[in-house]
Amino acid sequence: MTFTKRIAAVAVSLTAFTSTVLVLAPGASAGSWNGCAYPQVCFYQNIDRWNAGNPDARYQDITSGYQNLSTAARGANYVYNTRNDDVAWLRYTEYGQTYYTCLAPNSMDHFDAEETLTGIRISSASHC
Repeated sequence: MTFTKRIAAVAVSLTAFTSTVLVLAPGASAGSWNGCAYPQVCFYQNIDRWNAGNPDARYQDITSGYQNLSTAARGANYVYNTRNDDVAWLRYTEYGQTYYTCLAPNSMDHFDAEETLTGIRISSASHC
């Protein structure tokens, strides 16, 4: 009889623990990652900053046109979009030509030395 009561008590405790974890997990995982808090698009100048989770610049406002990047963001090698439903369009130059690429929600992109990021436009569109 005592053994059965302990099993029931353990089952109730595990159920309560699981419920607590499930309640906390969605709020805690709002899309923040690698030092980039939701709902931001973060720029990392180099692999060391990326690996340390220490962004050089952050943007989060939805805009109708491109914003020129700040000195801290311009030419970054890594970009991460923590937004869950919004894409980030990135403008960059390569060998004198201007290009645009779309960064999907909750994703990252890498730019090499020949590619220089120059602008960002965060859009409320959920797909590229």
